[in-house]
Order: sequence, then structure tokens, then C-alpha cells
Amino acid sequence: MITYLKIFLIVIHTFVCSVFGLIFIFIDRSFTLYHYIAKIYPGGILLISGITIKRTGLENIDKKATYIFASNHSSHLDITALQWGVPNRLSMIFKKELVKIPFFGWQLYLGPYVVVDRKDPQAARKSLEKAKRIMDTKKISVLVFPEGTRSKTGEVQSFKRGAFYLAARSGYPIVPITINGTAKILPKGAFKLNRGTIYLHFDKPIPTDGIKTKQDELELMERVRNIIISNKKD
Repeated sequence: MITYLKIFLIVIHTFVCSVFGLIFIFIDRSFTLYHYIAKIYPGGILLISGITIKRTGLENIDKKATYIFASNHSSHLDITALQWGVPNRLSMIFKKELVKIPFFGWQLYLGPYVVVDRKDPQAARKSLEKAKRIMDTKKISVLVFPEGTRSKTGEVQSFKRGAFYLAARSGYPIVPITINGTAKILPKGAFKLNRGTIYLHFDKPIPTDGIKTKQDELELMERVRNIIISNKKD
């Protein structure tokens, strides 16, 4: 019963924030106002759900810099936790199916986020090019989940190359982020939203301006994955 109440309140909160997000998109194309609502939205979800976030490693990053943030992924809550926990202005790459959701999907599509069709490699490549343009023109960091989908076991899956292709083409540093705790609060496939604490660890940015070849990208990919695995606790 408590989970249903939480979900009801989250739906209402999502609708209200989505409406404000759409308004802010049209009156401020710098996305400054949108960035504020993008922090209020996850903050409200965490408050309703009784979830706290503890962050470590913030001293490793510059809050005003532009990065590619690469994180492990094992729960729907990962996105909420990172939206709130990453201090930088943030864009995300999201699957095109979400665009169909009224208000919520519309503001994602019109905002500083990037739609990706994971079934179409050519379209996915164009999405990465759009992400680079957003980073260059708006100075907004991009969040990626290199695993591509949520892990069923909590273990870090194999990484896909897209995020590192973006890093190589953009030249922006990549920051490994390790999430612990979300799988216990909202496991994949479960319909129960538990209280708890989510832990985010920000590692040191890795320069990418020297990434020139496919082999360089693959080596960077394994380096980031190994860093995340070393910090994974659950």
C-alpha cells in the first residue's frame, strides 16, 4: 500500500515538473532554468521515497566543467540518483520509446537530452554527434550508461563502445561514477520501492584528448569499467 502511495505522489510530481520543464524550455534556450527543475524533480522523488544519497569523490571534479559521466546501471533509480547527485549541468541519452509519454517524454525530447534508437546503429551514431554538439555549444555534461541496459545481477556487465566513441570525438574528460545501493531499493523487475541510502562515488576525470584509434577507445573502455568494478560494493 505504501509503495502505491509513493508511486501516486511521484506521478503527480512528475507531471508538475514536466509542465514547468516545458515552459522553461520555451522561455530560456540556454536551459539554465531547466537545469533547476532537473534538480528539483529527482530531489522530490527521493524525498517521497525516503531515500538519501551519500556522495564521495566530489573533490575530483570541477562543478563548472564539461564531462562525460560514465556509470554502472542496475536500477531505474540510477537515473534519479545521478540527476540529483551530479553537480554539473547534465544531459542524458535516453531511448526513443520515452518520447511517447505525455508531458514527461515531450520535455525530454525538447530539452537538452539526446534521443537514441538502440536498434539503428546509424541513428545511434547521429545521437552521439548531437550529444557532442550540446557539450560544445551549451557546455552541458553528458551522462551515459556504457552497459546499455540494467544489470539483472548487480554485477557490472560488459561495456558498449558508444560512450567512448563520444569521448574520443569530443575530447572531453570522462568521469567514472560508481553507484551502490539502488538495486536493493528498487531491484530490476520488482514492484516495491524501499527506503534506503544510495552511494555515489566520483572518480578522477580521465583525459581523452589523446584517444585517436579504436584500440585507444577499447583500452579506455576497459580502464573505466575496471575502475567502476573496483568501487562496486553490492
